[in-house]
Amino acid sequence: MVDSLAPRQAIIAPMILPLSRPAHQTPVDLVPRIQQLKRELNAVILAHYYQADEIQDVADFIGDSLQLAREAAHTTADTIVFCGVHFMAETAKILSPAKQVLLPDLAAGCSLADSAPAAEFAAFKAAHPDHVVVTYVNSSAAVKALSDYCCTSSNAVAVVNSIPRSTPIIFAPDRFLGDYVARLTGRELVLWEGSCEIHELFSAQAIAELKQAHPGCVTLVHPECPLAVRDLGDVVGSTKALLEAVKHGPATATYLVVTEPGIIHQMRKARPQATFLMAPAFVKGDAKGSCTSCNTCPHMRRNTLEKLYWCMRNRAPEIRLDPELIARARLPIERMLAIG
Repeated sequence: MVDSLAPRQAIIAPMILPLSRPAHQTPVDLVPRIQQLKRELNAVILAHYYQADEIQDVADFIGDSLQLAREAAHTTADTIVFCGVHFMAETAKILSPAKQVLLPDLAAGCSLADSAPAAEFAAFKAAHPDHVVVTYVNSSAAVKALSDYCCTSSNAVAVVNSIPRSTPIIFAPDRFLGDYVARLTGRELVLWEGSCEIHELFSAQAIAELKQAHPGCVTLVHPECPLAVRDLGDVVGSTKALLEAVKHGPATATYLVVTEPGIIHQMRKARPQATFLMAPAFVKGDAKGSCTSCNTCPHMRRNTLEKLYWCMRNRAPEIRLDPELIARARLPIERMLAIG
């Protein structure tokens, strides 16, 4: 097994942090300092919907993976500060190789990306030499470089539909998203057996009971969830699609959210009079699914306002990728962006 952390340690500059925050330096104090550093660096702060509320509030742009990739490709800023996880910052660097890309916490990884080590995936690809490779953007730069197309949950169906039906396809690394795409397109996909540790653990039983306890609630499900959970959804889609469903849905409805709870911050802004319920997940020894904190991504939440400030002040950790790797990984990402 390839150590998936090794490439991160090899390509990213070290991060310098104080051992503790000075007593007078509260998160509120950090906001104007971050804004000042942003002006000094000519920086843009990009944040995923799964980031903590205070990071979303200081970001210049908030979005899902596809939206953030587009923003990274077109920004005029000199520095991109990416408040997300490692593969997202890598994608930004691939799309804007001349720009400095900073990541607040080096350890902000992704269980899904880590489930597909590049060496093992290369062997898997070699075993299916006639297949086109469609890789979910939740993957390392090295795996993207082995791919023909990238996709996000927003456009995975469109990407697969763009490939001739006579062409066999490998879909990686999320087996649940792959199953979702296969059912919608009618295509037989060869799936890599990866998954997101957060979306895999949502409890269908607990969600069904919540739906019964709140008749008429609108259930919003991310396609990284298993089929039994997706089947309970009124809306199944990317984080952007779920947010749009709230924006255009009833103002006072009850919404049952089956994805990482960071998205609820933007949902509440869109529908302040609505009620939002967070779907519980399984925890070890729990046969029913009753953990309401196990649905929070520990990797996304490694980024904090304090780390954001220090990474901008120190201009580290910085994403650095080999130019040859950038060139090989860029084409499948550009194909993803062209399909929309």
